[in-house]
Amino acid sequence: MDRPTLNDLSAFAAIARHRSFRKAADELGISRSALSHTLIGLERTLGVRLLNRTTRSVAATEAGAALLDRVSPLLRELDVALDLVALEQKQPAGALRISASKGAARVLLDLVVPQFLELYPAVELDIASDGRFVDIVEEGFDAGVRLLEAVPQDMIAVRFGGDMRFVALAAPSYLARHPAPEVPDDLKQHRCIRQRLPSGKRYRWEFARRGLEMAVEVSGPLTLDDNDLMLAAAADGLGIAYVPERMAEGYLMSGRLVRVLDEWCPAIPGLALYYPGHRHVPSALRAFIDMLRPERRG
Repeated sequence: MDRPTLNDLSAFAAIARHRSFRKAADELGISRSALSHTLIGLERTLGVRLLNRTTRSVAATEAGAALLDRVSPLLRELDVALDLVALEQKQPAGALRISASKGAARVLLDLVVPQFLELYPAVELDIASDGRFVDIVEEGFDAGVRLLEAVPQDMIAVRFGGDMRFVALAAPSYLARHPAPEVPDDLKQHRCIRQRLPSGKRYRWEFARRGLEMAVEVSGPLTLDDNDLMLAAAADGLGIAYVPERMAEGYLMSGRLVRVLDEWCPAIPGLALYYPGHRHVPSALRAFIDMLRPERRG
């Protein structure tokens, strides 16, 4: 029997892990058509069907699941071996995949990415910012970025970027028509621009003052799923928005938006990069973490 190539096995593992030809093709940087041909060739070489696929789903067969269980550790060990070679050369290389929200990705771009890419030209940095809270191990990411309070407990977290605030904002034109809220409960009488989370749920606005915490289920005729769109809508006078303060700096400086309920919006622990502690940490990820340290950026 002919031996499958490393590329064949890597392609199969990516499809089985993502349960999607599209996501696997995106990870590998090839077309779905080429990936499909690779899998068909692998199944022909092995003489067994590895995946059951329909127009809507992909799932490993019993033989495919058994092969994935045996191949995945070998592919990880190969990655470790190659990474160790790069480490000995004192030059991180290879792909570094990070899952982040759009806002967190923007912070990384402002804070460290340009300098990181300049220092480590052999690293291919891939930041996915579709907003979903993903299992970074299951979906093949090296690390993720979330608010520190939302990092899974079994992960190692590295804080960066300092504390942050979520603030309620409105346009002067809106406040000219509606008295500014004085306490969070007043928001129930206002037109609020609600946020739909990637899970499909609407975000409850959270406030705190002098030890008193409140979560308000706001109402309003407009729901959006992007902070930039919420800011633009608020600036147009469509209602009150609740977003990270650092994303609104331009609107606040220009006067297009002003804070409301400011004393109810305390600082909270900000963003953290996180990764599994039980796995080998690639040299590119170690270098990226090192770059997040304030003394290194300075």
